[in-house]
Amino acid sequence: MEKYINKIINGNCVEIMKQLEEDFIDLTVTSPPYDNLRIYKGFVFPFEDIAKQLFRITKPGGIVVWIVNDATIKGSETGTSFKQALFFKSCGFNLHDTMIFQKTNPIPQIYRKRYNGIFEYMFIFSKGSVATHNPIMIDCLHAGLKLNGTTYKNYSKGEQKRGKPAKPVKKQKIKGNIWEYVVGKKAEDQEAKGHPAPFPCALARDHINSWTNEGDVVLDPMSGSGTTCISALKLNRKYIGIDISNEYCEIAKNRIANYEKQPNLFKVIPNGTK
Repeated sequence: MEKYINKIINGNCVEIMKQLEEDFIDLTVTSPPYDNLRIYKGFVFPFEDIAKQLFRITKPGGIVVWIVNDATIKGSETGTSFKQALFFKSCGFNLHDTMIFQKTNPIPQIYRKRYNGIFEYMFIFSKGSVATHNPIMIDCLHAGLKLNGTTYKNYSKGEQKRGKPAKPVKKQKIKGNIWEYVVGKKAEDQEAKGHPAPFPCALARDHINSWTNEGDVVLDPMSGSGTTCISALKLNRKYIGIDISNEYCEIAKNRIANYEKQPNLFKVIPNGTK
């Protein structure tokens, strides 16, 4: 398997994944073509084959982060994202979490009688029980305060009541599952502009920090401009990037080569956002 490690591979991701060993990948972070929202060099998108191969090659306890959205056709969303989530479950994955990627600078809405679309889904699929979770922590708004009359909800299996008196609020808590990012504005994201729909490096970095440890193997089977791969490299993980477009593979290779020449250009916090 070493011949695939830390490589950007131009080819059909299904055929490449078939060459990987079972239970080999710790984490996949990827974003497939969304319905007809992306024109991807005329190539087809064999979703079911991709999902089946991802289950085969993911380690027990491993994670697939599937970033996806739906087209709106004749005033109705397609629901393809949910259909894909259910198919992943039929393959054997657990739907561990349904997260939201919220954009601080969304494209203005072009559809009438609709609110502006500002988010995409991030489905978190696990192969069995999650093996690694390094939660991102955020500061509590009322850290150290004793909130008079406030109680915590009892999450018991029986009747849920608010009967436990509140203690002083902790300094930090686990971040929620709605993650907000600016798209295409930061310096580290500029090199990806040759691709039609790159996601932010910070998004990839947060997932890699959350679900892996140093030395783990991170895959992106539709790697595009290489955001997942370069983020894994910066965080001392191994990466495998696959894309059917040679043009996008060259963008990814150039980004990685530029980083390797100047590794201190972007400072990365080992367990947290930049």
